Amino acid sequence: MRVADHISLKLKETFAPQQLEVVDESHLHAGHAGAPEGGQSHFRVFMRAETLDGLNRVAVQRRIYAALKAEMAGPIHALALDVAAR
Repeated sequence: MRVADHISLKLKETFAPQQLEVVDESHLHAGHAGAPEGGQSHFRVFMRAETLDGLNRVAVQRRIYAALKAEMAGPIHALALDVAAR
């Protein structure tokens, strides 16, 4: 399974988002430090989830990073977030 699929699965299970898109942007970072051969290391997440309602930006980021703890320790080098409650 691709890393983007793991990210999507975990975010769906954790936040039940109304909208979710995980984009692998690794090709934009080819040759940079931390960019492994073959990519699957740099991602952008667009997510809208009511479960995040009332949380500030830092709290949202902490919850997302907690949900993706294993991936952040392994294949993910960079994760850009565009996340809102709705």
